[in-house]
Amino acid sequence: MAAPLGRCGRILAPVSSLRMGVRTCSHIGEGVPYQKTMKDQKGSSSGGSVPEYADVVVVGGGSLGCNTLYHLAKLGATNTVLLEAHKLTAGTTWHTAGLLWRLRPSDTEIALINTTREMLGRLEEETDINPGWINNGGLFIASTKERLKEYQRLQTVGRVNGVESYILGPAETKELYPLMNVEDIAGTLYCPGDGTMDPAGLCQGLTRWATQAGARVFEECPVTEIKTQETLLGGRRVTEVHTPRGVIKTNAVVNATGCWANDIAGLVGVKVPLAPMKHAYVVTEKIPGIENMPNVRDHDASVYLRLQGDALSVGGYEVNPIFLDRLDKDFSFGLYELDWDVFGAHIEGAINRVPVLERTGIKSTVCGPESFTPDHKPVMGEDPNVEGFFHCVGFNSSGMMLGGGCGDQMARWVLHGRPDLDMFGYDIRRYHPPLNTDKAWVAARSHESYAKNYSIVFPHDEPLAGRGQRKSAVHQELEDAGCVFQERHGWERPGWFASSPMPVLPYDWYGAYETTPSHAEDQYKALLFNDYTFDFPSHHHQIQQECLACRKRVAIFDMSYFGKYFLTGPDAQKAADWIFSANMARQPGATIYTCMLNAKGGVEADLTVSVCEGGSGSACDPAFEGRGFYLAAGGAAALQNLAHVTKEIRKNKWNVSLLDHTDDMSLLSVQGRHSRTLLQELTSEDLGNDSFPFSSHKVITVAGHTVRALRVSFVGELGWELHVPNESAPAVYRAVMEAGKPWGITNAGYRAIDSLSCEKGYRHWHGDVRPDDTPLEAGLAFTCKLKTDTNFLGRAAVEQQKAEGIKRKLVTLTLQDSTQPLWGLEAIVRDDKIVGYARRAEYAFALGRAIAYGYVHRPEGGVVNKEFLSTGTWHLESMGVSLPATVHLRPPFDPKNLRVKGDYEDVVQTERSSALAN
Repeated sequence: MAAPLGRCGRILAPVSSLRMGVRTCSHIGEGVPYQKTMKDQKGSSSGGSVPEYADVVVVGGGSLGCNTLYHLAKLGATNTVLLEAHKLTAGTTWHTAGLLWRLRPSDTEIALINTTREMLGRLEEETDINPGWINNGGLFIASTKERLKEYQRLQTVGRVNGVESYILGPAETKELYPLMNVEDIAGTLYCPGDGTMDPAGLCQGLTRWATQAGARVFEECPVTEIKTQETLLGGRRVTEVHTPRGVIKTNAVVNATGCWANDIAGLVGVKVPLAPMKHAYVVTEKIPGIENMPNVRDHDASVYLRLQGDALSVGGYEVNPIFLDRLDKDFSFGLYELDWDVFGAHIEGAINRVPVLERTGIKSTVCGPESFTPDHKPVMGEDPNVEGFFHCVGFNSSGMMLGGGCGDQMARWVLHGRPDLDMFGYDIRRYHPPLNTDKAWVAARSHESYAKNYSIVFPHDEPLAGRGQRKSAVHQELEDAGCVFQERHGWERPGWFASSPMPVLPYDWYGAYETTPSHAEDQYKALLFNDYTFDFPSHHHQIQQECLACRKRVAIFDMSYFGKYFLTGPDAQKAADWIFSANMARQPGATIYTCMLNAKGGVEADLTVSVCEGGSGSACDPAFEGRGFYLAAGGAAALQNLAHVTKEIRKNKWNVSLLDHTDDMSLLSVQGRHSRTLLQELTSEDLGNDSFPFSSHKVITVAGHTVRALRVSFVGELGWELHVPNESAPAVYRAVMEAGKPWGITNAGYRAIDSLSCEKGYRHWHGDVRPDDTPLEAGLAFTCKLKTDTNFLGRAAVEQQKAEGIKRKLVTLTLQDSTQPLWGLEAIVRDDKIVGYARRAEYAFALGRAIAYGYVHRPEGGVVNKEFLSTGTWHLESMGVSLPATVHLRPPFDPKNLRVKGDYEDVVQTERSSALAN
C-alpha cells in the first residue's frame, strides 16, 4: 500500500520525522502517471537540413510554439519552421497538469481561453489525433463572503462573454461533489465548461495539421545564433537564424522557449523578465467515488485538485517557492525530487476539502521547472528594440489553457503587425526595460505574484515587492505629506494622501524565507489591506476630500511618471501627420489631444502633442531646428506609445530624432478654479484666456524656474500642467504649495484623478479605450482629421466604419442609488438583455453617485443610435444584484465644458438652475 497523503505531506510532526517518513515511501514514483512525452513518436519532424528561407521561425516545441505554428498555418502562412532543441513538449509542457478554467476577470483572457477550448473541440476531426480533452467542469471554493463576491463578479463577466456558470450553496455543492467537505464554505462557483487536456496529444495534433499544410518541424535542432541588422533610431531587425543544420534567412522569430527564454533572447541582446521556479503536484492512488468529479480550485487554501481518472492530482501555490538560478540547456524531460517541506503547505488544505485524501496513497510526484513573471502574466509581442523578434514566454503554468488563444494572437501579431484582441496586459512593452535586467527586482516581484496567485483580485491592490525603482523629483516632499504611493511601470506615483508619512518598506517576502523575517509593523501594508474590500474602503472620505478640493478650490497632482518625448528633424511634420489622428498642421504653441491608431482603426494610444520650436537647450525646452512636437503620454503605457511611434518611423525611414526626457523632467499639474490666481502670483506671464487659451502651451518662468506650461486638464477644471526639469521641480512644488495656502490647495493623487476624469468623461487608455476600440466607438471622432485631405494611419478603417455605421458605442451610466459602489466588470442590461459590461467604474463625488463606462451593442445586431440609447430600462448587474441605472448621451458633469474654460460664474448659475429644476 502506498503512503497516505496525510502521512507524506501533512505537517503533523517535526520536519525531521516528516522527511524520514517520506523517504521510507520508496515506492512513491517521480514522474507523470501517464505518457505525456513525444520522445518515442516517429514522423513528427522533418529531418535533414533546414530551409534557406522561412517567413517565420518559431523556436520552442512546447504548447506555445506548436500553437503558434498551427495558427500561422490557419492564417495561410505555411513557409514556416519550428525548431526544437530536443523533442516536442520538452521542458515544461510535457509534465503540465493541463487544466483549463474558463472564468477570468478579463474579457480578453476569456476570449483567449475560449479559442483554446474551441480548438480542442475540432482538432481530432482535423488530424485524427485526440488532444485528450476531458470536459468534466470546474468548481471554485469560497470560504469567505468576500471570496464569494469575487466569484459573483467572475460569473457576471462570464455571462457577458457567453460562459455558463452557477453559484452554488453548500448543499448543492455537496450534491455535485459528494466527497467534499462543505461545512466551512460560503458557496462555490461551478463552470461546467472547464476541463483538462493532454499536452502530448495536443502538440502532436497541432504540428500534424501545420506540417500537412506545409510547415516544417525540426527536432533536436537548437538555435546557436540569431543575426540582426541595424535600423533607424538605434534599433535592429532579425535577418538570420543559425542552427547545426544550417542557416535560415527570415524576418520573424518567435521565442517560445519557456524557462529558457533568456537563452534565446540573449542572442539578440535583450532580456525577458521571468524567474524559473520549481512547481509541483502529486498524483494519488485510486479514490473510490471520485470519477467524473469536476476539477477544484480552493483559492483560500491555495490548492487545486485535478481529476486524474479515478484519482486526483494535488498542487497549488506556496508562499516559499524554490527558485532555479539557471537551467541546464539539456534539462529536457527531467524532474526534481519533491521538497516536502515546501509542498507540505498544500496538504492540510487538500485534506480539509476532500477528507478521504488523508487515507489515500500517493502514486507519484511531479516537480518540474516553470517560468513565472513579475505580474503573473505572459510576456508576448514584438520587442521594441529588435524588429521581427517576438516574445511568447512566461506563461505562469497557464500555457495549456492560454496556448490556443495566445498562439492565434501571436500569429496575427507576426503577420498583421498587431493582434486582434487587447493584448497590452501581456505585451513586453508594459515593462520598463532596465527592470527586465534587474535580477533582484524580477525575483521579488515574481515571488509575490506567485504567492498571491490565488488571492482575491481587488481593484486597488498594489505590489509590495520591487518598489522604489523610479521616483519623481518631489517624491520625498509627497512622502512627508502622507502620500500613499501606487506603482506603475516602475514608478512610485501618488495614490492618495493619509494624515502622516506612509513609506513603502523593503520587501519582506511575506516572511517566507528565514533570511527575511516579516515586518513587525508596516503602516503602508495595513492601509493597503483596507482596500481589500468590495465595499467603500475606510479612507473613501479622504479621496472624497481630494476630489472636492479640486472641484471647489485647487489641487496639485504629481504626474511625473508620464512619458515625455520630443519628435524633431526634417521629417517630423511628415511623421506627425501620419502617426497622429488629429490635425498637426497647427501653429507653434498649440497643444492637441489626439489618438494614435493601428491599421484597423484601433486606438493604440491617446495623448497630448504640442507643436513647438527649438529652444534654450533645457530638458523642457530643448534646442533643435525647425518644427518639433512634444509628446506627453500616460506613464503606464509610455513605452508602448514610444514603441508605436518608433516602429512607424523605422517603417517609413523618416529622418527624425526622438528625444526622451521622461526621467529628467517632472510634471506637476495644478487644477481647480483658483489655479490661475495662484500661478499668476508666481509668473510674469499673462495667464488670461486671451493670452493663454485652453489647449495651448508656452515656455514660461514659474517661481524663477523655466517650465513648459500646458493649459490642459485631465480632471475637467481650469488648470495648467507644469513640465519642469527635475532640478527645479522641488522648488516649483514648494512655491506652488506656499502660494496656494490662501486658496486651500491640497495634494491629490491618482485615486482622485481616476474619479475626477471618470466623472468628467475623459478617457483612460486601456480602460475606456483599447487597441480593439475605434475612435468612433469611443466618442473620440473629434480627434480624427477626417475633414482634411491628410492621410493618417487607420484613416481608411475609420472612414469605412463611419460609412457602415457604429455597432458598438461607449456610454456613460450612473446609479440611481447613491450608496452603492461599482468596481468595473458589471453587466450592462437593457430591457433584461445583456448589452455590454462596465470597463471602468468610479465613485463621482461631485455627482454623489457611482459612474461607469462601457461599450454597448444591440442584442440582435445593427447600428447603435440615439434612439436605442435613450429608450429602454437600464440596469447594472453587480455581484448578482440588479441596480437601476441612467444612461447619459453626454457625460453628466459640466457637459458645456465651462470649468476648463475658467467660466466659473456660469458654472455657479448653471448649478443653481439645475438645483432649482430638481
